[in-house]
Amino acid sequence: MTTPLAVWHEDHTHFARLLDLLEEQVILFDRGARPNYNLMSIIIYYMRSFGDRVHHPREDVAYARLVERDPGMQIVVSRLQQEHRVIATVGETLSDRLNEAKGDVISSRAALGAAGAMYLVYYRNHLSTEERHVMPRAAQLLTREDWAAVDAAVPASDDPLFGENVQERFAMLQKQIESDVSVSGQG
Repeated sequence: MTTPLAVWHEDHTHFARLLDLLEEQVILFDRGARPNYNLMSIIIYYMRSFGDRVHHPREDVAYARLVERDPGMQIVVSRLQQEHRVIATVGETLSDRLNEAKGDVISSRAALGAAGAMYLVYYRNHLSTEERHVMPRAAQLLTREDWAAVDAAVPASDDPLFGENVQERFAMLQKQIESDVSVSGQG
């Protein structure tokens, strides 16, 4: 049986992989090349639809339970909750800029580049803080009842990209991930 903490960590592993793909495209953009705006948009769509709407609400419940058990975690948890809001807002801004770029209408290269960089920095720092500081304490302190509350926060649903039934809109992204994994495995 997979534990909720293992699922949490697995989501982070998936998110980190997607952030790597996104960063490759942001680097191309920064160099003046044309990145794959469609790939970038699909990554952000996934991160917003699954990360912001499924993963983060579940974390918020775990955070609240953790602070009940260890009030000393309040400052870290408050910052992570603020980061959830910033990540969602910057994700929306980045999505808007990418939609413009896909239509060959870039209102500001600087705005697109800044949104991409900010998204990457915030998300990576967020994942690192959770993995290093929050998850170990959650593993120590949260009870079965706490994890049941986390599970109840958002009804269980199959991950639309990394789950059993990949949604059609994510097929290209899944192929890109598989291609990158096979290339990196050959090195």
